[in-house]
Amino acid sequence: MAHDTFHSGDLTAIIGDNEAHGEHRAGYNGVHRLTHRAETIPLFVPAFAGLNFEHVFGGDQEFDDRRIFFEPRNAPMEFKRLSDNEAELYQPPTPTFFLESWTRFKLVAPHYIDFTFRCRPTQHAFRNGYIGLFWASYINAPDDKSMYFRGANQWQQLCSPEHNRDSTVRHGDDKVELNFRAGSPDTLFKSLSPLRYDLPLFYGLFRGQLFLLMFDRAEGVRLSHSPSGGGLNTDLQTSNPAWDFQFIIPRYEVLQDYSFRARAVYRRRCSRKEVLTEYDSWRK
Repeated sequence: MAHDTFHSGDLTAIIGDNEAHGEHRAGYNGVHRLTHRAETIPLFVPAFAGLNFEHVFGGDQEFDDRRIFFEPRNAPMEFKRLSDNEAELYQPPTPTFFLESWTRFKLVAPHYIDFTFRCRPTQHAFRNGYIGLFWASYINAPDDKSMYFRGANQWQQLCSPEHNRDSTVRHGDDKVELNFRAGSPDTLFKSLSPLRYDLPLFYGLFRGQLFLLMFDRAEGVRLSHSPSGGGLNTDLQTSNPAWDFQFIIPRYEVLQDYSFRARAVYRRRCSRKEVLTEYDSWRK
């Protein structure tokens, strides 16, 4: 079984690996489909996914070939249903970067998905000494393409003007400078915004709903945006934005595990005060 359907509280989610099924395309692992009891139109572009493990990068080999650039989408991956509300995606060491990983998704009533990621570099394959990991969520033609976050002690808005331009927001204390091969093409993870965030979270608006993603740390976490990463919605004559994030491991040891936790919230729209209450409650 490459995917399955899970229900908890207000949420119904299809979680799966890289295999295609129905209108869902191959290569888009993660949450294939997410709906809320109050909103039957799926949050994520039906052909794609949310919380999609998209890139492993180290500033060099990923530029050699498109299959390497999207290695997590192309390398073998195993789906396992752990319980009525939890699933795991396991990826054996990948062909180029030899990175082994485990991703778990757990639905929690009334409107949460707890997300945990753990990886293990099995060889010294990252030539610049750091590991970069990237996840994408392709949003289904929202009226507002923006991501909202806390920065400079206020709410700020990230809506990059075009793909690969001013795409990535770092934490205020993030001083890590990543090296990339000279002459390599533009990417979302290379393009840095002058904005900085204070709290490791962002939210976006979808119809009458709010999608919030919160992280257990700021260290290593970067937020990324594309106004058109999910392609075009021809019926609505608009683009599908990508609300993305990265996890940067500046230095690594072979056979050592690295991990983080996150919580996705998909609920009816609420005040920004309630957004911060969600974050504070989860942190406690």
